[in-house]
Amino acid sequence: METFFLDYQDELVGTGICLLVFLILKYLGAKAIRKVGKISDINKVRTRLIIKYSTVGLTSFGIVALILIWGVEMKDIGLVFSSAFAVIGVALFAQWSILSNITAGVILFFSFPFRIGDKIKIMDKEIELPEEVYYIEDIRAFHVHLRKANGELLTYPNNMMLQKAIVLAETYEDSLENSDAL
Repeated sequence: METFFLDYQDELVGTGICLLVFLILKYLGAKAIRKVGKISDINKVRTRLIIKYSTVGLTSFGIVALILIWGVEMKDIGLVFSSAFAVIGVALFAQWSILSNITAGVILFFSFPFRIGDKIKIMDKEIELPEEVYYIEDIRAFHVHLRKANGELLTYPNNMMLQKAIVLAETYEDSLENSDAL
């Protein structure tokens, strides 16, 4: 056991540094995302979802760094990654709409001009009443829950929220002011 530590001393130190950097970046990234969520008054559930996405990305970079630290042969890495990417590529091609909705969910988190509680109009010819006003009930990872005036729930994909023209009919704050005036 002692010879293992002596033989791989540099790799063990590199692994320790890599793990320390990972933990620091994870902490700072989560703190920054929470701050953006708080400043933008974004739902805590959505904030936690974005933190999970960033952790997965950071973990992927950490794994690559550990592979490089331990000196795995590039031909071995190439064989593993080419096999994995072939399988993942086929699976992801079949699931492209899920990936586009997740990506749109991340984009909506950081740059969505509407909040839960706002009333919007979606300029989409495919919806029965394109001029109807919808109340944003919830924004999730894959879709947005929109409530019609008659109480009917419409589940609208996140990627469509980025592709279609959306008009802000009434903000949540405006609706509070109007209800106070009554």
